[in-house]
This record gives sequence, C-alpha cells and structure tokens, in this order.
Amino acid sequence: MKSWSLLASLSAALLLSASCGLADEAAKPLPAPTMDETKTQAPGGETAVLSGGCFWGMQGLFEHVKGVRQVVAGYSGGPASAAQYETVSTGTTGNAESVKITFDPNVISYGQILRVFFSVAHDPTEVDRQGPDEGPQYRSNIFFANGEQEKVARAYIGQLNRAHAFSAPIATRVDRLTGFYPAEAYHQDYLIHHPDSPYIVVNDLPKIASLKAIYPEMYRAEPVMLSSR
Repeated sequence: MKSWSLLASLSAALLLSASCGLADEAAKPLPAPTMDETKTQAPGGETAVLSGGCFWGMQGLFEHVKGVRQVVAGYSGGPASAAQYETVSTGTTGNAESVKITFDPNVISYGQILRVFFSVAHDPTEVDRQGPDEGPQYRSNIFFANGEQEKVARAYIGQLNRAHAFSAPIATRVDRLTGFYPAEAYHQDYLIHHPDSPYIVVNDLPKIASLKAIYPEMYRAEPVMLSSR
C-alpha cells in the first residue's frame, strides 16, 4: 500500500518525500549499453517487463518514451492466483508491481529501454523500496523474456557498476519472466488521470521532466495511453 494517503495535502507530501521520484540517487544521464539487442522486424513489437517501485510512475514515464507502443501496469514474479492489488500489497506473494512495455525495436532498443529504467525511472541501488514505498513488491527487477534480453541486462548492470555510475552497487534483480498479470482497471493510466494527486506530483511527474531534460531525443510530449479517458 502507498505509505501516505492520496488525500493528504501537497505540502504534507513534500515534507514526507525528500526526493522527487528517486529514493537516494538523483536522475542522471547514463552511458548507452555497450551490448544491445540486434534490430528485429517483429511486426507486433517487442516487450520488456520491469519493476521499479509503484507502477503508476513507471507506466506514466514509459508512456512518454518514443518508440513505445503500449505500457500496461501489472504484477510479475509470483503466481497469477495472488496477482491482486490488496494481496500483492502484503509483500508476501512474490509478485512485484511491474509494467509490460511493448515497443518498436527499430525505433528504440531494449538496451535504451533499460537506460531509461536505470537513469530516470527509479533508484536501482535500493532494496525492496522506492521513495516512500517499502516492501518486496516495490523491488527493482528486470524480467527477461529470452536469452538475449538477459545478456543485455546483465551486461549493462556490469557496465554501470564498473563505471561507478551510482554511489552504491546496483541491487536490481534479473529473473526469467514466468508471467505478467495486468493490474486492475483503476490503476491503468493512473498518472494521466490523476496528475494533481500529491503522490504523483511529488514522486512521478519529476521522472517525466527528467526524461525530457536528460534524453530529449527519446521524449515525446503526447503519451501513448492504454485506454481513452
């Protein structure tokens, strides 16, 4: 569950969050991956499943990335039978709040998706928490769909650690994707539907601003929404 009420005032939210979207590490430009996937002509696009804190902000951020066709908020890492918000929020199911990103690999590569993930989406040095949210359901996790995605993910983590890109080692888990389960309808496009929510203003809108400032070539102003308003 979110660690403060969404009905709290903005001023109270600001006092409770020392950072604006990242727990301890500020958003920063990162080098491109030295190992990346080869381009593919897959007509339906490729998918990446990532966990990095509350899925509201993850979905809202990647909806502003060029080449992304769709972003679904959901759960991954545990069983389908336990993939409900109230159950996942107990932190006992193995599931993490996740997003499934469908993208055109001829516009943006899997490695570039990970570059955004590590740079502006969350703090990859945190263990079982992001910003104000705590528990294994908010862990940093890459769920790879095939061997090439695994190689790219592990190589990039190694590259960033060797470069001391962060003040602490990257804690991101790299696990095989065993299932992705879409979240309840009221979670989808939450950032777009609730831009004035104190939680969104403090924790998530700064991520989109950082994407625009740090990677303008990957930013698009009009998000690709999962559903119409």
